[in-house]
Amino acid sequence: MTRVAAIDCGTNSIRLLVADCTVSAGASGEGAVKELVELDRRMTIVRLGQGVDETGRLAPEALERTFAACREYAAVIKEFGAERVRFVATSASRDAENRDEFVQGVMDILGVEPEVISGDQEAELSFTGATGELVAHEHLERPFLVVDIGGGSTEFVVGEEHVRAARSVDVGCVRMTERHLVVDGRVTDPPTREQITAMRADIEAALDLAAEKVPLAEARTLVGLAGSVTTVAAIALGLAEYDSSAIHHARISYEQVREISGRMLTATHAERAAIPVMHPGRVDVIGAGALVLLAIMERIGAAEVVVSEHDILDGIALKAAEGAGNDERRV
Repeated sequence: MTRVAAIDCGTNSIRLLVADCTVSAGASGEGAVKELVELDRRMTIVRLGQGVDETGRLAPEALERTFAACREYAAVIKEFGAERVRFVATSASRDAENRDEFVQGVMDILGVEPEVISGDQEAELSFTGATGELVAHEHLERPFLVVDIGGGSTEFVVGEEHVRAARSVDVGCVRMTERHLVVDGRVTDPPTREQITAMRADIEAALDLAAEKVPLAEARTLVGLAGSVTTVAAIALGLAEYDSSAIHHARISYEQVREISGRMLTATHAERAAIPVMHPGRVDVIGAGALVLLAIMERIGAAEVVVSEHDILDGIALKAAEGAGNDERRV
């Protein structure tokens, strides 16, 4: 058993998972039997990708918010005594001209160099985390299509027990909001029909791009990951407060996603903020995130989405336990 700390730094949020992982050879000698026991899991909205799509650079205030979260996470990692630490950075830091400043700041605080991974690597880690438990559910048809709707990008992965094809495309809840719903530095409240139409066209073009590499039409079970999907699920379930145990593996119908997407795109900021399960950092971007999910479901004809609370973060932890990545240290 290995105690690991996994950090996933995306465009909108940074998350930490500390877990005890057991990795051993399977009885047949093929693959590995993996068990992950969660000790601590937390998320902080830092909006690292603030303005990146427009300026190509990480904003100073976004870097400082991210570094503040890193300092908090360093204390947690030390408290639990993690043996291995792996820090993975995704879309925003891939796109930024000044990503060296981000890398150096993380190293100064955590003592590990963040791996700025490719979209395909991100997709594979997401698939590993999301399907680790689902492969045991015989009633779920294969292949899985795992979609990780992040802030800056969305990852598409098709596979059974292992990844068959993957692609990352640059549509995410923050990127779509900033590209289509912001006018004169402010989010339109609520968006106009023209803005929504333009955003939908952008999403459809990205789906065309994903379909060039990933056989979307072959998917039999859609698995949705990340904050936009889990927030839609929490709203659909009518939760009074966020409950990950209720959300994990919940099945949300196409009709529910369509209704919630429409509601989020026609509500005001105050109306969205008043939803009990709405994180303050998602109030302005949930409409775009829900629309991405709806477009995916319509493209593949999915009657429902299976929601997973296990995602890239769990994949990072499992790979760290196997010794993958070069950003490991004893804290």
